[in-house]
Amino acid sequence: MFDTETDLSDRLFQDFDFSHGAVAAVSGGSDSTALLLLLKHHLDRTLPAARLLAVTIDHGLRPSSAAEAQAVARLCAEHGIAHRTLVWSGRKPSTGLPAAAREARYRLLAEAAEAAGIGAVVTGHTADDQAETVLMRQVREEEARDEDPRVGRGLAGMAPATLYDWRVWIARPLLATRRAALREMLKRRGIGWTEDPTNVDRRFERPRLRISLAGRDGEARFKEAIAKAGQAAAERENLGQRAAALIGAFASQPAPGLIRLDRDFASGEDSEAAVYAFRILLATVGGVTFLVDEARCRALFEHLRSGTLCATLSRTVVDARRTGGIFLHREARNLPAVPAAEQALWDGRRRITLSDRPSGLVIAPAGLGAAKRFTPEGDVPASLLRKAQAAEPALWRGGERLDLAGGDAAPPAMAIVPAVSPFTRFLPSFDLRPAAAVAALIGAPPLPPSPFRGHDRGGAWAKA
Repeated sequence: MFDTETDLSDRLFQDFDFSHGAVAAVSGGSDSTALLLLLKHHLDRTLPAARLLAVTIDHGLRPSSAAEAQAVARLCAEHGIAHRTLVWSGRKPSTGLPAAAREARYRLLAEAAEAAGIGAVVTGHTADDQAETVLMRQVREEEARDEDPRVGRGLAGMAPATLYDWRVWIARPLLATRRAALREMLKRRGIGWTEDPTNVDRRFERPRLRISLAGRDGEARFKEAIAKAGQAAAERENLGQRAAALIGAFASQPAPGLIRLDRDFASGEDSEAAVYAFRILLATVGGVTFLVDEARCRALFEHLRSGTLCATLSRTVVDARRTGGIFLHREARNLPAVPAAEQALWDGRRRITLSDRPSGLVIAPAGLGAAKRFTPEGDVPASLLRKAQAAEPALWRGGERLDLAGGDAAPPAMAIVPAVSPFTRFLPSFDLRPAAAVAALIGAPPLPPSPFRGHDRGGAWAKA
């Protein structure tokens, strides 16, 4: 237990850079309420000019949700904190509701942060939440060890920070703090909180686990889960650093959508890091959210060591040649043709922005016919360059590609920016180094500055 509020806030926030302000996600529960008041106390002492904005997301899932948001607004007014309530509107899914609510919450929080010109959101996830997360993922790993492509990575638990949509950081400063300590602090100040009934609803997995952790062996299980999370996080960061080094040393991009790996990539001693880097590159080239199953990837990787091959995995063609190296490009199947929008993520690989409001336009692959106009350079096989270019996006109208069609009307300008597919939506700080390495390789935008002090956009990570 901490002697003073200052002691606790100093420990929680000493590694953070809040010079550009912070958005605090506040539901009205004990954890987020304590986070808000501790952060307010910290900023008043250390950065009085920094902006603090509290945001409450009203999911509309309970009759009391609007009243709970109003209670947070009153608390903020009492303490001189700016507050906004954002509503998750529209139809709610009949299945997968917790995941959909979480996605909506992060989207709305990111929008609030961007509107306020703030680059970081802080949430009230505690050590108790971390232990529950690790134990739930451990159960899934035991049930589907060889089936789930995410198995083995989730035991690190929640990251200290996660980059959402490659634009706003979600930081979790309470991950090493117990809920009981936060509630004790609130009680000393005479501040109440809202109890979410879903936290004890046994229909959901997390409440069932939370109730079991309150049992006889709960403290031992908690400590074991936290220790396991720390070890898994350190191992994952170390593996990511080694994978990033291999990507930097052996990967190049001869043309958009075409990655070349030197033969030495597959012949080195650190096969664990090489396979991990290979999985990330396959997902990036294929526009896939999740990394391909490690066992399948390792089997293909072993074939790369032995000679030539041409195979497809994770929507990516792997073409290993005797000379020239190992080439990766998007396979030609299942490339989307979708109505053009002013902003879109196409095929999971390309962020597209149009200068004018599109009307009657379609974003679809350029096709081999257009790709034949591409002039190869160097020792890269022309056929591979053309296949890669054929899978790149282009604007079409009525079956004609606009940059090839005649007429006086100029097509709207289209900006195409590569995306690091497995980390486009959520980039945990554990994976910062390999994500930054791939971003540099394919020409994706650099990572925005993190909320931690001492971060250099993809190199050192002060608090991962």
